This record gives sequence, structure tokens and C-alpha cells, in this order.
Amino acid sequence: MPTASPAPPRRTAPGSLRALLGAGGRALLQTLLPASCALCGGASDEALCDACHAQFFGGVAPRCRQCANPLSFAGTGSGNVDADDHANAEDDRPRAQLCGQCLAQPPAFDATLVAVDYAVPLDQLLLQLKFGGRLALAALFARCLRDAVLQQPGFVLPALLCPVPLGPRRLAGRGYNQALEIARPLARALGVALHPRLAQRVHETQAQSRVSPDQRRDNIAGAFAISDGALVDGRHIGIVDDVMTSGQTLNELAATFKRYGAARVTNLVFARTPPHH
Repeated sequence: MPTASPAPPRRTAPGSLRALLGAGGRALLQTLLPASCALCGGASDEALCDACHAQFFGGVAPRCRQCANPLSFAGTGSGNVDADDHANAEDDRPRAQLCGQCLAQPPAFDATLVAVDYAVPLDQLLLQLKFGGRLALAALFARCLRDAVLQQPGFVLPALLCPVPLGPRRLAGRGYNQALEIARPLARALGVALHPRLAQRVHETQAQSRVSPDQRRDNIAGAFAISDGALVDGRHIGIVDDVMTSGQTLNELAATFKRYGAARVTNLVFARTPPHH
């Protein structure tokens, strides 16, 4: 009788090889599969070396709890108003604050949590993920967002996460949705369900970065639809994205969720572009 030919040896992925080697074999693995820090270019087993992580990801700046723009506690003319009128200076608890813009024109979303400002040199990390295909950075962004959640006392986790969707044309050209690449490890880290196709982009739009600020709301209007309203009705929805600039894209998607009955919408975004004065 013919005998079965032996099965071909299984290929081990780099991530699996790392687990098999353990801590003692990392030096060998780095020699076989060298890696470098995405910022300084130095040798690093992770996307960022320890020195760059400590330098650029330290500290928590006060931000508007709704739009995540920086708040200034130093002056009275900044337009920042305490959302809790009876809060006082003796209260040691973090005070929930809103900026003047959110008080004057409340957005459709209820809260925004960000990890960093979109500024040099961290902007290069976003560009490498978005346009350079360096997908390993998505896991770094997710860890930074998880850490930002842990640094917010009383932060209420969403019931589910949904990435900002790309249109079919842009998705085909890029090959991946960077918001989804961040949302996958973030959902695991937070223990929250991920629904990658809950929101769909039904109209191809120009990239918001190529549209003047006064035209961005019109550019994104009506761009989204929800595939399953039952998942949204009465629930707290978390929207995941890589960067927030004007906030119009997130606002339009949040408004779409609210039309489907969402009780609350929270944005979880890696980087926030500071306002220009």
C-alpha cells in the first residue's frame, strides 16, 4: 500500500517565534529579524525604544472632556468653563471641564479621549501607519489609548467599539483601514466587543485634509450609514480613529449613531491636532 508522504514542516511566524524563544532568546531574534525604533531609529525590540516612549508619552495635560482640545487653567480669558458649577479649588478630584466651543456649539459626541497631541515628532508615527504600511504601530497606539483610559478616573467604557470606516476606493488603494488596525488590539486590551462593519461609508468623500476647514462639514455630510441599528439603540458606542483635527468626521459619525438611538458616543483617538490661534 502506498504510504502517505510526510507533511511539510510548518512555518513559524515571527510573532510565534518570539514566543517560543522567550526572553532569553530575544537577542538572537533581534539579530535574525532586526528592528528599530520608529522615532530615533535605534535598536529596539518594540515599535518605540524605552527612551523615546518615556520622552514623548509622559504626563497628562488637562483637556476638554468633550472634544479633547487642551485646556488652560492659568488665565480667565481662555473661554474654558467648569462644567460643574459647584466645583471649587479645594476639591482634589479631577474636574470634568468643557471648552468654550463645546459649550457654545455642543458636538454630537459626548466625550473624546486621546493619547497625544498631533505634533512633531509623533506625527511621523501616524504617517508611517497611515501611508507607510507600518502596521505594528497600531498596537502601540492601542496601548497608549489603553493607558489614557486607565489615567482617567471614572471613565466609562463603551459597550462596543467601531472604527471610522474608509470608502471602498480609499480602502482598496491603501489596503487596510488604519482605524480598524488600532481598534482590534484596543478592543482586546479593554475587553470591549469590536464591530468592524457596524458603520459604513456610503459616499466617497475627499480626504478631509485636502478640504478647507470651512468646507469639511459639507464634505462629510451624509457619508455614513449603520448596518445594524439594534446594536446601537440605547447603547454607549465607542468610535476609534487615528487622528482628530477639526472633528467633523467624528461628529458626523456620532450624529449618525445618535439618529439610530445611541445613548452616548465616545471617541477614542490616538492623536489630537491642537487648535491654531
